[in-house]
Amino acid sequence: MGRGLIAGLVSNLFHVPRVVFQALWLKATAPRLPEPDGPREGRVGQGPLLRLLIVGDSSAAGVGVAEQGQALSGQVAACLSASLTVEWRLIARSGATAADTVARLNAAEPGEFDAAIIALGVNDAKNGVPLRRFLANMDGVAAILRSRFGVGTIYVSGLPPVREFPLLPHPLRDVLGTRTEWFDRELSRHVTHWLDTRFLPLDFGLDVAHMSEDGFHPGPPIYASWARHMSALISVDFPGTGAQT
Repeated sequence: MGRGLIAGLVSNLFHVPRVVFQALWLKATAPRLPEPDGPREGRVGQGPLLRLLIVGDSSAAGVGVAEQGQALSGQVAACLSASLTVEWRLIARSGATAADTVARLNAAEPGEFDAAIIALGVNDAKNGVPLRRFLANMDGVAAILRSRFGVGTIYVSGLPPVREFPLLPHPLRDVLGTRTEWFDRELSRHVTHWLDTRFLPLDFGLDVAHMSEDGFHPGPPIYASWARHMSALISVDFPGTGAQT
């Protein structure tokens, strides 16, 4: 744990009562957006076949938009569809942690996929899951993707810039921001030990005006930007795909 993180946590200890109150208040009053309508699997495009699995939490599920075509799954498939036939499937749930996802993947119908996208970590960070347990559970997610779903290449999304989320008041914003930044940094290091894995930092800029109405989830333009960056990364490992950017 770096000195900056330690200093930030120590500083935030003075705000503990206020942070706890803010967290409870947000839990009781924050708007709860539904997961978007639309299919959670599909086939689009033309050209060589890419079988893609997307797993994760509310961001993977597309909370913040009206339908899956505007969400990460739909937009990644659209980006790659000009020169690939994309068979995609979504296994995601609002509030999911890495441990939840291990259980969900074990219960899901197995399949064969060339690649998988993982979007997890925010709920582990904000729910107080210890870092080591989170990373161990992420190892479990990766292992199941390999064993039950035949995944060859894994693309791990970094944690979003929670410190910039307009929903969160100070000092709760700083506490959660510090913790998610720590989880993001350690996750990026951890997955370097996984075979055939790429990490995508979510550092391509956040315009809060493009967030959803709850101030916590992406809106369509943010999902579109995320999908473009992810698709460009996928196209590196699947040459000649010509992902639209």
